[in-house]
Amino acid sequence: MSYRLVIVESPAKAKTIQKYLPKDCKVVASKGHVIDLPKSKLGIDIENNFEPEYKTIRGQGERLKKLKSDAKKADEVILATDNDREGEAISWHIANYLGLDLNDKNRMEFLEITPSAINNAINHKRKIDMNIVDAQQARRVLDRLVGYKISPVLWSKVLRGLSAGRVQSVALRMIVDRENEIRNFVSEEYWIMDSIFNKKDTKEEFFSKLALINGKKAQINNKEESDKIIEELNKNAFIVKDVKKGEKKKNSPPPFETSSLQQDASNKLGFSISKTMMLAQQLYEGVEVEGIGQIGLITYLRTDSTRLSKEAVDAGSKFIKDKYGDEYLGYTGPKGKSNSKIQDAHEAIRPTDVNLTPEKLKTSLTADQLKLYTLVYNRFLASLMSPAVYDTLRVDIENGNYTFRSTGSRVKFKGYLEVYSYASKKEDENESIPLLEKGEEVLLKELKPAQKFTQPPARYNEASLVKVLKEEGIGRPSTYSQIINTIKNRGYVELDQRRFVPTMIGEAVDKLLRENFEDIVDIDFTANMESNLDDIEEGSKKWKDVISDFYKGLEKELEHVKEIERIKLPEEQTDEVCENCGKPMVIKYGRFGKFMACSGYPECKTTKAIVKEIDASCPKCGGQIVERKSKKGSVFYGCKNYPNCDFASSQKPTRKLCPKCGEILYESKGKKKSLFCKNKECKYKEEL
Repeated sequence: MSYRLVIVESPAKAKTIQKYLPKDCKVVASKGHVIDLPKSKLGIDIENNFEPEYKTIRGQGERLKKLKSDAKKADEVILATDNDREGEAISWHIANYLGLDLNDKNRMEFLEITPSAINNAINHKRKIDMNIVDAQQARRVLDRLVGYKISPVLWSKVLRGLSAGRVQSVALRMIVDRENEIRNFVSEEYWIMDSIFNKKDTKEEFFSKLALINGKKAQINNKEESDKIIEELNKNAFIVKDVKKGEKKKNSPPPFETSSLQQDASNKLGFSISKTMMLAQQLYEGVEVEGIGQIGLITYLRTDSTRLSKEAVDAGSKFIKDKYGDEYLGYTGPKGKSNSKIQDAHEAIRPTDVNLTPEKLKTSLTADQLKLYTLVYNRFLASLMSPAVYDTLRVDIENGNYTFRSTGSRVKFKGYLEVYSYASKKEDENESIPLLEKGEEVLLKELKPAQKFTQPPARYNEASLVKVLKEEGIGRPSTYSQIINTIKNRGYVELDQRRFVPTMIGEAVDKLLRENFEDIVDIDFTANMESNLDDIEEGSKKWKDVISDFYKGLEKELEHVKEIERIKLPEEQTDEVCENCGKPMVIKYGRFGKFMACSGYPECKTTKAIVKEIDASCPKCGGQIVERKSKKGSVFYGCKNYPNCDFASSQKPTRKLCPKCGEILYESKGKKKSLFCKNKECKYKEEL
């Protein structure tokens, strides 16, 4: 029986697409990349104009043979990998392996997995775009040159097992720079002066704060100045100088592109960047929906664009009009800055069918899938809706040279806030400001001077790091998850209250790179390299020319770095003593992170793992619970008596017992902390 062979990357995607293609199509999955640079060596022939030496990825040989066997029996081979650089490269590698003609139009291109999109794609195939392939090759070769040429320098000069990366090194530099800003920050004292006034006739209370002194922004530097102001205020009456009523509009946000989705999911749902991308991939590739079957729920998740198709705008606008009314329609075209490069051929991330509301999918999605889908769905609707409108009120109260100000706003028309209120503030303060007239006297009930100190900038969390990487043009949103996981797993950074703190190893690596490989950690240089990759994709630059220019500088720096001295990592002192010789134990760094060692090394070679004890007892044996890390770097909780006791949990056990069944309560993850019982028959939960 003849058929057309359609090759995609993932089995989930294959299952969904199979439903929408004609019956003569057979869909198979490559399971990602099948051919790449070898792991065991550089794999780039530098003397032969940087020609890559591609090899079959270990474990993919049988899959490639099966693809070739299927292709021989097929009337046509269609390549339906993802519509981005990696997807284009996968199609190119498979085409070369199968001996396909690169001039044939055998490439399917689609941004959502729906019947209409798949049908349109198979009827409008194109050739493999070699400019996109070359941009991927350039990125891959650049990263390989940095990783394989600089990492051995880190092994010899800092610690074995470390790695350098073209983009991860810049991300590390940003974190180290922020830490140095915090260390060098000098806090300065300042004072604020809040107040509570009464309306003279009704005694209604309202809040105000000192805003101006002699017409300029109020600045109080110390207690002496604060006391002097209070003394002068007692000499005069408080008179309403100005009452200003107004109206302001707050425009709806644009639909999501990759980085804004990552940031919002982190800030509003508490999801890590990698978790967000994993869930988005599942929603894109397709899930089983009750009453419908396997279907893709969102458009392609890797995009720099906030553009929406006319069909999506029309469908979304009709939905809004039918559910909320004409006054809620407000789409005026694309919002925000849109990338002028080829990535703008993509759409924003949106639901594939606006009629599939989150309510309709409650029984078909996991809790986390539903949370992310709801975020995408509501943001899409909001982007098509009218602005929120607020009534505003500002009251200035004068006393001599001092002006106190009360402000407030109240929602007059919700507009897009009807569906997307995640970031909106509670703005009902107008109701607490009484009706005041210009020239009337108000009574001071209480002055509340308060000493404050300027604060250093906050450390980066995942969302704020993604934001600055995006703003600086470093990397691509699709790679941010990998970048962040790499610097965490290499031990370059640690998380403190979900914020990045550089470790001693991280700072040592950054110091070496900064002093000896200036371009590698230079923000402008790295951003310019991303622009070069875009130029290759557009066809205005040749990829090997870009590599050649880059390598000339790298080669000089590699020659120089041979002469530098090894960086000695400092040892941290501890209160523990060696159980074998009695000398103090110190904390050292190894390729797998921190460990405790005897200060008498090399005479005494005693070492101990560092464990963080948790205030909880093991539910199995009553032993001490300790925090551990898996090989992939994720935190879990286990018994200190391991291997004699095999208790392990991804949730943190506590000392509290369930009031219903008496079992141990566990602490939930995420922003909203709660205690819960793991007993399926109990299901007790307690908010913290």
